[in-house]
Amino acid sequence: MNSINRRSALLAGLGAAGTGLLAACSNNTSSSPSLLSPSGSQVARAEKKRSSTGKVHRLNLTAAPGMLELGGGIMAKSWAFSGQAPGKEIRVSAGDTLATELSNQLPGSTTTSIHWHGIALRSDMDGVPPVTQTAVRAGSDFTYRFIADAPGTYFFHPHVGVQLDRGLYAPLIVEDPKEPLSYDDEWVVVLDDWLDGVTGTPDEAFAELRQGMGSMDMGGSGDASTPSGSADSSGHDMGHMGGMDMSGSGMDETTASPSASSGDGTSMRFMLMGATSELLGGDAGDVKYPYHLVNGRVPADPAVYTGKPGRRVRLRIINAGGDTAYRVALGGHRLTITHTDGFPVEHRQVDALLVGMGERYDVLVTLGDGVFPLVALAEGKDATGMAVMRTGSGSIPKPTVRPAELDGLIVTASQLRAADDVRLEAKKADRVHRIELTGSMAKYDWAINGKRYDMANPTANPLLVEEGQRVRLDFVNSSDMWHPMHLHGHTYQLGSTGPRKDTTIVLPKKRVSVVFDADNPGQWMLHCHNAYHGEAGMMALVAYGA
Repeated sequence: MNSINRRSALLAGLGAAGTGLLAACSNNTSSSPSLLSPSGSQVARAEKKRSSTGKVHRLNLTAAPGMLELGGGIMAKSWAFSGQAPGKEIRVSAGDTLATELSNQLPGSTTTSIHWHGIALRSDMDGVPPVTQTAVRAGSDFTYRFIADAPGTYFFHPHVGVQLDRGLYAPLIVEDPKEPLSYDDEWVVVLDDWLDGVTGTPDEAFAELRQGMGSMDMGGSGDASTPSGSADSSGHDMGHMGGMDMSGSGMDETTASPSASSGDGTSMRFMLMGATSELLGGDAGDVKYPYHLVNGRVPADPAVYTGKPGRRVRLRIINAGGDTAYRVALGGHRLTITHTDGFPVEHRQVDALLVGMGERYDVLVTLGDGVFPLVALAEGKDATGMAVMRTGSGSIPKPTVRPAELDGLIVTASQLRAADDVRLEAKKADRVHRIELTGSMAKYDWAINGKRYDMANPTANPLLVEEGQRVRLDFVNSSDMWHPMHLHGHTYQLGSTGPRKDTTIVLPKKRVSVVFDADNPGQWMLHCHNAYHGEAGMMALVAYGA
């Protein structure tokens, strides 16, 4: 896990080894508990219980290198599905079967996969090498087939290395055939932080980050055991340092060239310093991005939605970013939150949303007359993405526009309530797991319960559950940075009445308890959806005992 080359070699080996390594039990240690196989009979039984329409959508997705046009003549050499980022939206109805053939045409011996983020699907289709499948080798194909029975706003992306931070992602919308909301139109809005093919690659960024700040002269020991709350422990509370570029992007707008270096001259192409946010509890992020995109476009040449005044539009907002939370607002409008992570909530009217990586929010808005900026402020990073809603005459807003709504009422997920029809029945938890979020920038040793996930021994130290149990996860963030924690295969509830979600922000030094019913047998990842924290080791396996 700690070496990109080591991981690639491991996954290539797994591909040659076949499905034997996906068996119920780990052969790496005699003390590992017996676990349900991701492709076992219990998984097949659960799939048969899903409500199915019988309709099958057959699709082909090709993962390949390509030159992407980000707007304004800006080109980025990246990887994408079928040559565009975001990829083409997939839209099905609840109960439909999705049969998607992934063709891996990535360079060299690059392996890949597709994870269907937020979908409670069968375990062996979850797209997580080496746990639920062997990685798809270069030049090979793999078909994902599953029933999508829960309506909502989802997306898909790879689950290999830091490929999430390239262009390999796209929306997945599961429509409700009995849609209770009343609206005239939809606009799917995908947010992303972008560096690939501009300042370097995500692999290069991770290689720099994983060296940690302990290798730099920060005026402290740089040891990960530094008491939490100190500047060196967080690694980011260092705005006093001379010679350090503290801007949000670290880029010159005209040349888009790296500009950061440490005080002793050490090159820092990717590591972000001095990004802070009260909403995120302090440290806002690790990585410098030259651009922040809305639907694949830079603010200087934005994506435009054209509508009519007075029409009611449903915005499906997806944060596909690698390291950035976005504060989202539509100038001149208020937003009514209706869903988060695919599930309905009691409606709340707000001025702006805070959307962490992997989170999705659905909102309703009644359009005014004119031209309005939809701004995604990169929280704590002094940079923005922007798209435009046009319903009348007027010029495109400037890329630097900051609508007043960004500083208005922001309701966080913890303040929302699940809609009555999706709220979990109150009951005592049968199984409780403490999920301590540990690590620091000093050694970049992000982990869960002090243990970095080991790709060479993927079923070691699982968080065990049994089918039919009510499970409580107590996220305890002992680190100095926020983490968006994502659980595969299930939707949990925040507290006793909070929203149903699969990804939730856990602030520094805070605790968040969530509950879910263990009703989807298999093996499932639980991890930070910061692409770099997860790859560094902030992952764990939630597994059903055999």
